[in-house]
Amino acid sequence: MEARAVMKMVRVPPKKARLVIDQIRGKDVGEALRLLRFSKRKAARFILKTLESAIANAENNYDMDVDELVVKEAYIDQGPTLKRVKPRARGLASLVRHRTSHITIVVSDERPEEEEEEE
Repeated sequence: MEARAVMKMVRVPPKKARLVIDQIRGKDVGEALRLLRFSKRKAARFILKTLESAIANAENNYDMDVDELVVKEAYIDQGPTLKRVKPRARGLASLVRHRTSHITIVVSDERPEEEEEEE
């Protein structure tokens, strides 16, 4: 069984957020929470919030055991880019792009096939 959570329009560039989300993909939920709580990156706060939401969805909507949950899928999609204008020298202007992200996390109570074969 799977539970998911999505957070949209997060003001973090997708490139920077992917550095954090790559660390938790495939990990146990407890370990992923620890990694995110002690990370100093801005994206970690939003990913932590999304992961906690996915865990709550699994517990409340599907009656899954929290201790057995694994981060099955975790990915960042690019959201809309906010475009702003910054004044420059000699009356010119340059475009400033504030990129946004969509965070999706899927947790599952089933272990990946690789780990089952090793045990």
